[in-house]
Order: sequence, then structure tokens, then C-alpha cells
Amino acid sequence: MVNVVVTIYYILFAVSFIYGMYFAITGLFGFKNYHKSMFGRHKPKHKFAIVIPTRNEENVIGGLIKSLQKQRYPESLYDIYVVPNNCTDHTEDVAREAGAKIIECKVKVKVKADALSYAFDLLQKEKDVDAFVVFDADNLVHPDFLARMNDALCEGVEVGQCFRDSKNMDDNWITGSYTLFYFIQNFFFNRARMNFSGSAAINGTGFMIRKEVIKDGFHTVTLTEDSEFTGQCALRGIQVAFVEDAITYDEHPQSFWTSWKQRKRWTSGCLACLKVYGGKLFKTFLKKGNIASFDMVMMYSAPLMVVLGFLLAIVLFLFHIFGVELFDFFSYLYASGLLFFVIFYIANVALNIFVVKYNHKSVRNILGGVLLFTLFIATWIPINIICLFKKTETWEPIKHDRNDVDLDKLVN
Repeated sequence: MVNVVVTIYYILFAVSFIYGMYFAITGLFGFKNYHKSMFGRHKPKHKFAIVIPTRNEENVIGGLIKSLQKQRYPESLYDIYVVPNNCTDHTEDVAREAGAKIIECKVKVKVKADALSYAFDLLQKEKDVDAFVVFDADNLVHPDFLARMNDALCEGVEVGQCFRDSKNMDDNWITGSYTLFYFIQNFFFNRARMNFSGSAAINGTGFMIRKEVIKDGFHTVTLTEDSEFTGQCALRGIQVAFVEDAITYDEHPQSFWTSWKQRKRWTSGCLACLKVYGGKLFKTFLKKGNIASFDMVMMYSAPLMVVLGFLLAIVLFLFHIFGVELFDFFSYLYASGLLFFVIFYIANVALNIFVVKYNHKSVRNILGGVLLFTLFIATWIPINIICLFKKTETWEPIKHDRNDVDLDKLVN
């Protein structure tokens, strides 16, 4: 009986190990062409329709619009559209006064994607528009953002994801951890994929879509329209390009409870995407060898693999208590007790410091996140377990109020 249990353990361990090694090895491609821009510079050519879905964002929408008006890109080549929905404050008035055009959403909006779909359909009629760019109302935008997206369009990019930076990384350890999460994703996933002709992942804000890509509409069915649309692009063979020099500054949640709810929504959306698209993506990979399709299967499987890894750790602990002897290197490390966790923690801190330095940030300003990022990731374990049995089914807006951030200081 013990031998059977050990065999099952090793089979599941192999699955978990291969999964982890896949991302570890492919992530190394992030070092290729280190610090080199992926797109050349081009003259302003393409016109953008900037779409900002908003729900009770009167505190921050004005700051975003002002940052967009400071773009080093011809004013005639972009328009700013705010799409208020379910608002009970003065978001629309503030946006209009700041200089944005207002799209009155005349459909029922349950999730962000509903507002986007309505706006995209309406703006398809604008003949001079070449591409859409989506921002969240809490963002601030680097002055060169549109110029860099124009570069990408000039080189044939159909869908592009920007670099997500933070406007409040130094608020506390939670905002610092969010910042590190995106820095790691930017480098070890998005940048790495660009270096072996894969596809980046859309991260919810600061993404660009060439108009023709969604000429038949923008249709998603989950709570995570960004991840879902990435999967749809993979099925269609459309590469999502990582436009690293196009930067947006995001306001991250400051409270743990808000973060908990947001990450539950992300996990539920991820599992829903696996259910809806997992089989199709894997078949597409087998048929066409499209690495982006395989990547998305792996991404959508992340909650399951995190739970599997947690369960394996418990089993390994029980093996250790009952004297079941294992002979792999990982088990020997685990048997060393505290030393194993110290080594793992130090490695994680070193990784955090690397991505902070790579992005020319001060470790001191994000020290809480650097030291506690391991805890932040660990709290995803119960979230994933909960979402396996009780999925989040409604989209809840996150309150944003950081309107005191100076864009010039972020840029410089």
C-alpha cells in the first residue's frame, strides 16, 4: 500500500515539477537582448481611440485624462473616450470637464467587458481610427505611451500589451507586492515570450487592439476579459506583443481584504477560461504547434497546479512524520526542515531585488514588498482552494483615491 501511495506521489510530483520547470526555463528568455528595445522608432502615423470604462472614479479620472493630454504625440491622432457605467458620483462631469469625450453606455453593464464591447462597436464606425487603447481610470500614462504603440503598429503588431508600472508601490507591503508581481510577469513572461516568438499576456489595462481585430465585436464571457481575450488571440494565431517602452502607472489595492477579493475574481476567471477554452487551446497547439495556445493552457491551469503543489507539500510532511523514505533531491531538501524554507525565501528575495533593479527602482522604496512578497504569493493558496469550490460570480469595483501622485516624479 505504501509503495502505491509513493508511486502516485511521484507521478503527481513529476507533473508539478515539469509545470514549474516549464515557466522557469522559458522565463530565462527574458535575458535575451537585455535592455534592448523590441521595436524601432517611427513617425506618428496611426490614430488611436482611447477607451476608459469607469464606475465611480471621480477621484482619479481627471488625473488620467491630464496625463493623456500630455502625450508626446499629435493631438489630432488620438481621442479620449470615457465610458461611465453604473455611476452614482460625478465621474462623468469630471471627465467631461477635463476634456474627454463621453460615451453614454446604453446597455446593462455587469462587468467591465460589457462597457468595452459597447464602446468598441460604436467606435468601429469612426473610419479614421486605426486602433483602440484601453486604460483603467486610476492609471497615469507615460508621455511616450502612444508613440511607442504607434511604433508597434507600424511594425505590424495587431494586439499589444504595455508595461505595467505602479504609482503607489511604496504605500505598504501589499502595493509593493503587486508591483513585484507585475515586474516579474513583465520580465519572465511577457518579455521572454517576445524573445522566442511567443505571445505576451494582456494584463487588464494599457493594452492596444488594432481596429480590424475586433471588427466582428469584442465578446467575452468570464470575469477576466483580459486573460480571456489573450486566449482568443492564441486560438486565432494573433500574437500579443509586449510593448515594453509603453508604460502605464497603476494604482494597486492598499488593503489585504480588497486584494483578497480582487485575486479571488482573477482566480475564478482563470478557472472559467480553463473550462471554456482549455480543450480548444490544447487542440490548437497539437494541430498547429502554436506555443501561445500551450502557454494559455498552462496559465489557465495555474490555480490547479498551486493547489496540487500545496497538497504534495502536505503529503511530503506526512511522509516525513511516518518515516516514509524518499530518494529525490527535493525530498532531501524538504527533510532539512527550516533550512529548506530559508533557502527558498532568500532565492525569492534575490529575484525580487533583481526585477526592482532591472526597472531602475529603489529597493528601499519597495522594501516591504521585497521582504513579504513570499507571504503575498502564499495567500494565493487558500484563494485557489476556495475558488475550486465557490467561484466569484460578480465583478466588484475597487475604490481608487490616489489623486496626489505626481506623474513627472514617476517618469523621472
